[in-house]
Amino acid sequence: MNVGVIIFFIMLAVILVFRLPVGIGMLSMGVIYMMITGGNLKIIATGVLNLYYSNYILIAVPLFLFTANVMNSGRITEKIFDFTDGIVGRFRGGLAHVNVLASLIFAGMSGSASADASGLGNMEIAEMRKKGYDPAFSCAVTAASATLSPIFPPSIIMLLYSSLTGAQVGKLFMGGMIPAMGMAGALCLYIALVSKKKKLPYGTTYAIRVFLRFTIQAVPALMTPVILLACIYTGVVTPTEAGALAGVYALVVSALVYRAISPKALFQVLKDTIQGIGMVAITIGCASAIQYISGREKIPALFGSLVLNLASNKYVFLLLVNLLFIFMGMFLETNTITLVFIPIILPLVQAFHIDLVHFGVIFCVNMMIGMISPPYGQLLFVTSAVSGVKVGDIIKEIFPMLVMLFVFLMLLTYCPALVTFIPDLLV
Repeated sequence: MNVGVIIFFIMLAVILVFRLPVGIGMLSMGVIYMMITGGNLKIIATGVLNLYYSNYILIAVPLFLFTANVMNSGRITEKIFDFTDGIVGRFRGGLAHVNVLASLIFAGMSGSASADASGLGNMEIAEMRKKGYDPAFSCAVTAASATLSPIFPPSIIMLLYSSLTGAQVGKLFMGGMIPAMGMAGALCLYIALVSKKKKLPYGTTYAIRVFLRFTIQAVPALMTPVILLACIYTGVVTPTEAGALAGVYALVVSALVYRAISPKALFQVLKDTIQGIGMVAITIGCASAIQYISGREKIPALFGSLVLNLASNKYVFLLLVNLLFIFMGMFLETNTITLVFIPIILPLVQAFHIDLVHFGVIFCVNMMIGMISPPYGQLLFVTSAVSGVKVGDIIKEIFPMLVMLFVFLMLLTYCPALVTFIPDLLV
């Protein structure tokens, strides 16, 4: 290990320990490395401009961010909630089941876990409180169900993964469908098992005419993922063009059908989208510095030799990768992990002949489990912020759900057909 490699790992440890802002931490890491080793920052800047900002797939990221913000600002989330309440709300613990099902539907529109937890989740937690649910349990269910958003298509994480690995976006999106529905089923099973013990209240049983009204009102919103996925899978549009189509459709539905987005609200949507784009763009640019350093110092080869000494076959390798990414997901933001560590680990994935679509989906599931894992899982803090419940109380309630999701992750890891079945069938 030369001086450059030692600097790389020391700076990475500093970012993790002191929880520096991701962009500033990675940029500082690149600058300090260049100052010590005498490297040229111009090379990194040129690489960013040539590689990332001309990447057609990455254009879809701000488009899906815009769609998610429109969904949260209009009455679309309200219509989704009413519709799912009409389907499963009548059971014991009905609102908890509604929470999961609504997140699965919302996942087909946003692709962002944070948007789900802060937008739809805020309404779900408030409604569950009104019905007498324990606040910590409500937050735990909301955080756990928000993990479905980046797994069920569309997914911002999968877009970034595709841009780094060359895996087909359409196959990645299709590969996430069964895992997302399986995770939703696991969460609903847990709710059903504990509903009597926790004395969860029964929900409302609606008359047929009321449910039909909810359904009719929700149809324009429910058509968003249908139009989006149908256009992608039939080849009518690319994933990037589908992002633009979804944004326009969501805006039309909010403004003209539900009449729920004012000029002031639209301005706020654009403002939030620009802020989100800025954060992603800074992360991408600064991650490029880390990628350049890792390539220059041959860190992927160093990491590969270390892993190969521990993993004699791909099954042990996948287990180690799962544990590693869940651990990193507890501390780091998902985009950072994707942009920095996927290029490092990609040569090993290819060396073990692991399907890139399969690996991409289990990587995404890993990131989501990390986001609800203590001590610093991002979704724990998002739900705590919107509800006022202490993070420690949420952690106690979410731990059994974490165990169930980890078991499901192991099933996905060693049964690739659960991921690849739909892509192989349709493509």
